Amino acid sequence: MPFAGKVDFPRHIPDSRGVDNRFYNAFDLSTDKGEGSRPEDFRTPFEIDRDRILHTSAFRRLQSKTQVFLSGEYDFYRTRLTHSLEVAQIGRAIAKFLNRGSESLSDEFFIDNDLVEAVCLTHDLGHPPFGHTGERTLNRLMEPYGGFEGNAQTLRQMTKTIYGNERGMQPTRAFADGVLKYKSLYSEMRRANKGNHPENHFLYDAQADQLDFVFDGADFPVELTPGDERNGFKSIECQIMDWADDTAYSLNDIVDSIHAGFLDSGKIERWATEQSLDAAQAAHIEQLLLNIREGKVEGRMGRKIGEFVSATTLREDVNFMSGTTNRYRYKLEITEEAKRESAIYKKLAFELVFQSHQLKQLEFKGDQMLVSLFDALTEQYIAREKPRFQLLPPEMAQLVNSVSSEQEKARLLCDYIAGMTDGFATRTYRRLHDPTFGSIRDLI
Repeated sequence: MPFAGKVDFPRHIPDSRGVDNRFYNAFDLSTDKGEGSRPEDFRTPFEIDRDRILHTSAFRRLQSKTQVFLSGEYDFYRTRLTHSLEVAQIGRAIAKFLNRGSESLSDEFFIDNDLVEAVCLTHDLGHPPFGHTGERTLNRLMEPYGGFEGNAQTLRQMTKTIYGNERGMQPTRAFADGVLKYKSLYSEMRRANKGNHPENHFLYDAQADQLDFVFDGADFPVELTPGDERNGFKSIECQIMDWADDTAYSLNDIVDSIHAGFLDSGKIERWATEQSLDAAQAAHIEQLLLNIREGKVEGRMGRKIGEFVSATTLREDVNFMSGTTNRYRYKLEITEEAKRESAIYKKLAFELVFQSHQLKQLEFKGDQMLVSLFDALTEQYIAREKPRFQLLPPEMAQLVNSVSSEQEKARLLCDYIAGMTDGFATRTYRRLHDPTFGSIRDLI
């Protein structure tokens, strides 16, 4: 149903059900023509977006990247890959719930499930080895060269490197925008931080052209200043992904932590006595303790996912993009009860698991390995006119040597490290520094 004063968007090709969908228009479906137009295909543009991600090595490598606990130590808890799959399922469920229950949507005007799934599958693609520790480490090391941010790295892979140097996947505008949780450039965030290096939540300065593509050159209004205001300006698909991500890790991190032995009823009870919990929060913790005693944590948290999905509604919004695309015509509303429940689970996991000395020891180890790898590569390929030791694969070494500026070289070296799995980063570190590790067979 058209919004008063807005354009009645033209139909596009049918979705996967064979139904025309007026929610999206040519603006949403267009792609960056740097590599020419997409060939004709029996799939919808958003199905192509999703399928291209699923069939990349970058996506498969998420199976060996840390979510909470180092990948490979146990076989029952989540990696970046299983987390991304769960976020995608939750995101699709939210889209279906909204499409079926919102008066603003209809059978011919709905949020595309395949687009939401593609966004959710991709949201962690750019994360480096060793989880958020790895992201913080690379950002610190890349300070002289424009920083490192997982979301910015995801966009870089999608548009520049996923199929090799300068070979992106040519995403639709709606897909590229859906992945963009942050829309402030590094230099803008640095100015906003009074010259201090930003810790996170930025895009690389070189991605200004991608930001221009997403908004077709439209300028941000003055009230959307760099930082929280601008980063909070998200398409409806990005908002759905954000809540699906919050849902997955606030609930599933608790489950994994209990299975791994980091959380038990005694620790949780002691923690709860030190908090100022209101009645609702105390009831959630009591229920969790009961579920632990009864051995029903996994099932109970699974049901909570459904409750968090159904805690969503749509609200119409007017902003500088709502007259161009329906993706900015709606805000995702989440009940305060669900947000507060999610927050208490995240606080519990953060204070008892993420701040535990055991995980901090693992974070220290991951940090030291990444520092060592970065220092070794920059010493050979940036500090020296010609490397004394060829530490990179031939194709990567040729690529690094083909660019002239230190910033470009550092970005490519950072790409190489960020693309490593936990295991590959550990083996590479040991190969460089452990005299007892490595043989001719190991190098094959």
